[in-house]
Amino acid sequence: MLTPLDIENKKFAKQMMNGYSVEEVDDFLDELTADYEKLYREITDNKNKLEELQEGIGKYKNIESTLQNTLIMAQTAADDMKNLAKKEAEQIINEAQAQAKQTVVELEQEINMKKKELDELAKQFDVYKAKMESLLISQLELLKEVNKD
Repeated sequence: MLTPLDIENKKFAKQMMNGYSVEEVDDFLDELTADYEKLYREITDNKNKLEELQEGIGKYKNIESTLQNTLIMAQTAADDMKNLAKKEAEQIINEAQAQAKQTVVELEQEINMKKKELDELAKQFDVYKAKMESLLISQLELLKEVNKD
């Protein structure tokens, strides 16, 4: 790409006859040089701005990537915590069920023992009742004998 300085330093061969007016060519080149210099500066400024913007975009893309990685890690951590909580809940439920079964077994054993005690007491009551009945019968017999005499 030509620089404004290249345009300004450009020299044309001068012809003696039927050539261009040197003054008009120089004026045109001066005008062209000024416009080209203005455009050249704008392009250079725009290139610098573009580089700055691309650097900024790169920074934001880096931040975006970091945020995405952070979100993925947070989601993974949340999933891990949820799975761990689920496993702990299942373990607690299993332990509670095992305890409940053990309690049921113990209560059934206690019920069986109480039934045996009740049966034993019923037998003792029957024996006591039979003894009392026998005692009352013998007392009645004694009274009958005493009344005969």
